[in-house]
Amino acid sequence: MKFRHALAFGVALSAFSTQALAQEEAQSDSSEVAAEDDALGFNEIIVTASPRPANKLQSSVSVSALGAEAIADAAPRTTAEIFRQIPGVRSESTGGDGNANIAVRGLPVASGGAKFLQLQEDGLPVMQFGDIAFGNADIFLRADQTVQSIQAVRGGSASTLASNAPGGVINFISKNGSKEGGTIMATVGLDYEDYRLDFNYGASLGENTRFNIGGFWREGEGPRRVGYNGNSGYQIKANLTQEFDSGYIRIYARHLNDRAVGYLPMPMLVTGSNSDPKFQSFTNFNILSDAPQSALFTSAFGLDGQNNTRTTDIRDGMHPLVTTVGLEAEFELADGLKLEERFRWSDISGRFVSPFPSEVGGAAAIGNSVGELLTGTAGSYDLVYANGAKAGQAFNPANGLLMRTHLFNVDINDFGGFTNDIKLSKELGSATVTAGFYKARQNIDMDWIWDSFLMEVNGNNAALVDVVDPVSGNALTSNGLYAYGVPFWGNCCQRSYDATYDINAPYVAVGFELDALTVDGSIRYDNVSARGSYAGPLQASGFDVNGDGTIQPVEQSVSLIDNGNPMPINYDVSYWSWSIGANYQFSDNAAVFARASRGGRANADRLLFGVVQPDGSVRKADAIDYVDQYELGLKYRAGGFGLFLTGFYARTQEQNFEATSQRFFDRTYKAKGLELEAAYRRGIFDLRAGATWTDAEISKDNITPANEGNTPRRQARFVYQLTPALDFDVARVGLNIVGTTKAYAQDSNELIFPGYRQVNAFVTFRPVDSVELSLNANNLFNAKGITEAEEGSIVSGANNYIRARSINGRTVSASVRFDF
Repeated sequence: MKFRHALAFGVALSAFSTQALAQEEAQSDSSEVAAEDDALGFNEIIVTASPRPANKLQSSVSVSALGAEAIADAAPRTTAEIFRQIPGVRSESTGGDGNANIAVRGLPVASGGAKFLQLQEDGLPVMQFGDIAFGNADIFLRADQTVQSIQAVRGGSASTLASNAPGGVINFISKNGSKEGGTIMATVGLDYEDYRLDFNYGASLGENTRFNIGGFWREGEGPRRVGYNGNSGYQIKANLTQEFDSGYIRIYARHLNDRAVGYLPMPMLVTGSNSDPKFQSFTNFNILSDAPQSALFTSAFGLDGQNNTRTTDIRDGMHPLVTTVGLEAEFELADGLKLEERFRWSDISGRFVSPFPSEVGGAAAIGNSVGELLTGTAGSYDLVYANGAKAGQAFNPANGLLMRTHLFNVDINDFGGFTNDIKLSKELGSATVTAGFYKARQNIDMDWIWDSFLMEVNGNNAALVDVVDPVSGNALTSNGLYAYGVPFWGNCCQRSYDATYDINAPYVAVGFELDALTVDGSIRYDNVSARGSYAGPLQASGFDVNGDGTIQPVEQSVSLIDNGNPMPINYDVSYWSWSIGANYQFSDNAAVFARASRGGRANADRLLFGVVQPDGSVRKADAIDYVDQYELGLKYRAGGFGLFLTGFYARTQEQNFEATSQRFFDRTYKAKGLELEAAYRRGIFDLRAGATWTDAEISKDNITPANEGNTPRRQARFVYQLTPALDFDVARVGLNIVGTTKAYAQDSNELIFPGYRQVNAFVTFRPVDSVELSLNANNLFNAKGITEAEEGSIVSGANNYIRARSINGRTVSASVRFDF
């Protein structure tokens, strides 16, 4: 009922706006509206998830675009923090430079990543599936000075003009040398260790040839204290464009080799009650600035995916190694007939390694449980520091706590593949017909080799802790290691994946222009072919890992990967998607649109280890999740003011698996809400604002029926962003405010995350045209904002030890930029 009222309000508002303004607005082409009167950029041409280029005022999709200034004003520390500026998108950007949970319009993020949202670079996906375990698309994507703009389409034609993206598409559009000149920018963290150099240069090589090249280099500990250079690496991108009388050809390449700390949930103290919790730091562990990573825990000896010994460098963190080569071409073959071709080949590998606290609790209780595990005898065991300045001394923590740590150690052997999207468009009078064929391959080849350690709860280079037999005085653990495997989770997680997913998708789109009315419709048929194998854990007794001829206590039961008995992956699934929309432009400055869509998302690696049948087949009901969406929107501008208001309703299914909780999900969801994007620019003042109101619920849960009717975890009713600024030409100063109302930690709807407001600030000074000095602060007032927790409830009136993630505390950086 609320949704219908909201849509009725939108229609009434559009009618009112039209009647009031129709007489006073000039009937000229919208492109003639002055830039200063187009604060929301309605004249900008949208090329993302669109069958043909059209400006925002004429298109029948909900779309936003962020330029270089809007990105800089947000003072982002990671790519995922940029996404918080897009209405309708909920970006939990607390994982570092990747591994963010990204949701759109209340669609669920049950197990991490961006399941229903696709991240693209220049119109092609970074990864074919946005929620590959330990391979989320944002891990392999970096924003730098080579980015011209970011376009985001929510819902709408994303269902039919991209595969596996029914919720939307966020597209990074690269500079291509059309604007000659270059930029060099150096950035340094003032209260945290971060050194970064960005560059970009584009120019002509002749009358019809141009190029662009750029990238970044960085080094530093990062925004949280980890005890070593956790963020270290570089990216280089280049493209070359040759123009012809009838079109152009562009070739491009990108290479990324970057290490970034992967921040997983960390220990927190919570008091109060589920409805009124108080999230706090422990003694010696600050939830705003510390992390479980430590200079005393930078390597781990163990096994690899072939059960051979190796030493892991934990400082690798999230370490993407990406090389891509691509081609883009557009030609007008005949009058009104256009050919577009986009191709990309990717070689992707790397690592994901990070400590995950599987339990935080009293030191004695955890130590005794480990002693019993290794000896088979319950009792009281001693604890000593395994390394650091107190190595060998009795363990006597300031907070009395110990952390049972699972080292998430993942080898990304091959996440590469290719993508090809070719389409023909023909103008037939007032109609445009587009026919295309999408062909892609995604490799998912990785090994999980997880081991168990004991660590003190200390944010300043935590030491590892050994368990000692009080009778013999011998250590039962080995430099903090108490198991090759994760017995606390039933030794679930030694795994090997070797899968290939081929996608074939023909699609057709038809659009009509009937004076002020445009109507378009599109259909897509996706066929996904999955082939390969996967292997699970094998528990071996008395396995001599270090090869010294002696079976140590930690070697009595060792988790291996059962490579000798792989399970097959062998299935094909197909599904249809469709979308139809209409846009009516009342005048140069006002329009309304409506759209209905049905899109699908093929599940990939999350189906393995539980859903795939012994013969490698998968039920179609498990392999495909559908999203139905309905939208109604208003676009309006006048005198430096711009408004984009969209009402939406979405239904979706989800089958998924969450590694950290070892749970499967089989649910349906409903969500309705309103997206608002607005801007105002007059004189020296400008303002950008966005807000999303979402009413989402779990409408059916086949595994846990008690969750039905509850709000999906971490989904707030109201999320907003606001960026007011004053621009004096020689200087620019402003704030970027990001906020959210309360949300539930888990689907049981018990423990609440309080709402929070994060204030970022920026100041830029341009003493001469080619030089810019800037200072920006992220989380200026050191706000606390909890975005994720493993626990769903606490005990009222007690000290509760949970595992959660908070936004980073205040970080301040300074930059100098030189344009030439």
